Amino acid sequence: MRAAQLLELPIDLRPERAESLPAQLASAVRELIDTGVLDAGDALPSTRAWARQLGVSRGTVVTAFEQLGAEGYLEARRGSATRVNPRLAVTHPRPPASDRAQVSLPSQQRPTPPSPPSGAHTQAHTQTSSRTPRIVHDLTPDRPSTEHLITPAWRAAWRTATETVPAPVPPAGLPELRRQIVEHLRRMRGVRRDADAVIVTAGAREGLALLMLASFGSTAAPVIGVESPGYPSLRRVVTRLGARLQRLQVDTSGLLTDRLPRPPAAMPDAVIVTPSHQYPLGGSLPADRRRELLDWARRHEVIVIEDDYDSELRYVGQPLPALAALDDPHDGVVVTLGTYSKTVAPEVATGFVIAGDRLRERMLQVRRDLGSPVSAMTQTAFAEYLSSGELRRHTARMRRIYRQRRSRVLTQLQGLAGITVFPMDGGLHAVIEVTSDGGVTSADRTGVTDDARARGAVDTTALDREADLMRRCTAAGIAVSALSTYWSGGDQGESRHGLVIGYGHLDDRELDAALRALRRVLVERSV
Repeated sequence: MRAAQLLELPIDLRPERAESLPAQLASAVRELIDTGVLDAGDALPSTRAWARQLGVSRGTVVTAFEQLGAEGYLEARRGSATRVNPRLAVTHPRPPASDRAQVSLPSQQRPTPPSPPSGAHTQAHTQTSSRTPRIVHDLTPDRPSTEHLITPAWRAAWRTATETVPAPVPPAGLPELRRQIVEHLRRMRGVRRDADAVIVTAGAREGLALLMLASFGSTAAPVIGVESPGYPSLRRVVTRLGARLQRLQVDTSGLLTDRLPRPPAAMPDAVIVTPSHQYPLGGSLPADRRRELLDWARRHEVIVIEDDYDSELRYVGQPLPALAALDDPHDGVVVTLGTYSKTVAPEVATGFVIAGDRLRERMLQVRRDLGSPVSAMTQTAFAEYLSSGELRRHTARMRRIYRQRRSRVLTQLQGLAGITVFPMDGGLHAVIEVTSDGGVTSADRTGVTDDARARGAVDTTALDREADLMRRCTAAGIAVSALSTYWSGGDQGESRHGLVIGYGHLDDRELDAALRALRRVLVERSV
């Protein structure tokens, strides 16, 4: 710590106390050293400067320094600043961290330690925390690879941003970034919009929160329709903002538009859909269902929130156009949430929202009130990165790599008894459904049919198999997600059971090792 910084340390000296001022100062510095605020080798201010800052005589500071020097806390050398003794660890070993936290607080201010939980919960918590195996193979879904991200174009973009003088950014975002976003959408997604239609966000979740505040800020508990199964993080956003969820049924091709609610049934205020790549089952919503969804939304004045999270990462066939491409650009019902978390990295925290005129203006008013979470430097860098064309090249490069890794997953896991690997037409994850040991479906074994699922009958046998498989994966040091957790809370009777794994973020060697370990677990459970 530099000497100049020490002048701001909270040292309280009071002449009315029984203890002398030099003793008070020595005690305060001693406590700062004991608690780690001052570290070995830190320089202290000159006695004159500190005396002036504290409003005491220089003699008070000199006396305190001499006392602390005699105790081995300080070291004074001719011609240089007085410092905390560099050999402090030898002369005055610090107490453990838990004790140091107590030292810095007067006894009456120390928090009372919480009482440990009682009964079986205590035992379970202790066992879990002490025996949880370490993660050896991280197959957590939804993480992209960043190994090929750092290119000359990437470095140049950030170098330009660091050399740009910061300036105010409009609420909708940097104009050049918005121009580059619409150009990218035109080339990659077939969506034509003016730059004014775009609002820069910190990603899909932040964009959804902005939309919720603008659309339903004064509405008590708006109803939001969500695909079940669906993306958990977006469900958490809307419930955090006070909305109620209405479950929407899907099949392996996406949203079942013929089962959307209609009056007199309760109608949602908005629906969140993933038409390009249903999460997690992977289907792409057919063109006829897309038209049916938009017709339904227009008829009943429902906002359609299109989560276009990874549509550019498609390996089989050509992607269908975004819903926004089928909607009126000025007075439509579709709001598109875009993010670069899958094509670049979630840590960049950059995305966008595209909305019609009226709704966009309400969102901009919220942005003016709350400010933008995306810094001017990040927006400048990303505008440069997009304008260079490097994102398109990077996406094409990563598609080839992900396609090869997808083939590795299929080679290792397809054909194993008792599991079904869902089609993997795109994205960064794979769905592995647990069936019976003989390979028949859970409905064949337990008599729980699709109609029974719709009525809420729970396939407990499949749920037990999933739980057993998750335990085996944990014991083997494999991090995965349980498939059933992607269904909304009240949909357990409709849920499928198995694993969701990610494969995009591992290099070939890591992925091969993880898949071999997972294959062993899957084979052992079927024996």
